[in-house]
Amino acid sequence: MDIVSNTPIAGQAGGFAAGGQPASGGGLVSSDFETFLKMLTAQMRHQDPLNPVDSTQFATQLATFSSVEQQVRTNELLTALGAQMGALSVSQLSGWVGMTARAEMPVHFDGAPVTISTRADDLADRADLVVRDRDGKELQRLPIETGRQELEWAGVTAGGAPLPSGAYHLTVESFAADELTSTDPVYVHARIVEARNEDGRPILVMDSGQEVESGDIVGLRQAQ
Repeated sequence: MDIVSNTPIAGQAGGFAAGGQPASGGGLVSSDFETFLKMLTAQMRHQDPLNPVDSTQFATQLATFSSVEQQVRTNELLTALGAQMGALSVSQLSGWVGMTARAEMPVHFDGAPVTISTRADDLADRADLVVRDRDGKELQRLPIETGRQELEWAGVTAGGAPLPSGAYHLTVESFAADELTSTDPVYVHARIVEARNEDGRPILVMDSGQEVESGDIVGLRQAQ
């Protein structure tokens, strides 16, 4: 058994310099590596001289630890890279502040008409704009044209009285021969007032207070 020849290998495994010192930073990984070296040294010192441990076992242990150590470092680098990308995304999205975005989200009604975009099934012969409250209860059903269009939802009852202020969920139901063929989302137009990074996700805040991820924005235009 050649114990001396294995010592330099242990000192250089997993990106560490001789003597067990980390080549670049350490922290918890460095502490764990020093503990591993102490355990390995103790194992070598107290092995049975009549039945020594095969040197390939030491090499296997070093290779296993090196693999784990490299994975830990990779995860740390990916986490740091994700944070940097999130900050970069917010910097890029800052140019969106002040613009009008179109996204699938609840309508925040405060008494003023809300601009929405709808698209009914192209094969439908009629379509309805369906308004529901937070609990999913249907409050209103308005006939609209089929196809794609932009319109103003006034938020009033059949008698002309305004609905209470709050959030409403709007969908478009398409019918062919009185059979429901599809239910499609309604896209709401709102002005962006803030862009921020939240848990690594770029978030856009609308003037209504609603928050939307940047990936959910399907259209942008200059605010009127």
